[in-house]
Amino acid sequence: MSSPNPRGPESAGVSVILALVLATIGFFALAVFGLGAVSIVTDSDIIAVRGLGPLPGAIGMLAAVVTFALSLRSSLRRAQPSFVSAPAVALATALAHLVVVWIAVAAVRGDMIVATVVAGDLVRGGASAVLLAAAVIAAWGGIALRRTRAQHPQWPWERDEDE
Repeated sequence: MSSPNPRGPESAGVSVILALVLATIGFFALAVFGLGAVSIVTDSDIIAVRGLGPLPGAIGMLAAVVTFALSLRSSLRRAQPSFVSAPAVALATALAHLVVVWIAVAAVRGDMIVATVVAGDLVRGGASAVLLAAAVIAAWGGIALRRTRAQHPQWPWERDEDE
């Protein structure tokens, strides 16, 4: 039989909702920063098709954020979430972005070849890699928040005197 923990009961860790919200916000921030950096470095738009407008990119990003949140939520709901799920969350996020952008471009332009070229440019131009990296970093951070057993710090006078 093991002896009781002298420091008191272990913390339950960060709640699922808080970890999910922080990770999702982190993913969005990293993705926007990364896509902006790619656009500046390459001196071109992420989706560079005349007359297309911002709608396919915005819809694709919305799909990526929703996919990220839903797939990470299923991982965070476990009692001890595994870091192994971070790459799966990232892959699902990047693929959802590609598929939804392809569908949106095909719907706006009515041309599947243009949609395929746009999706190929996202992969070849580095935008998909940025989303993949942002998603794996943010998912890892969300899982780390959930797994932590840290407690808030206490001053010496805040502790029970019975200890």
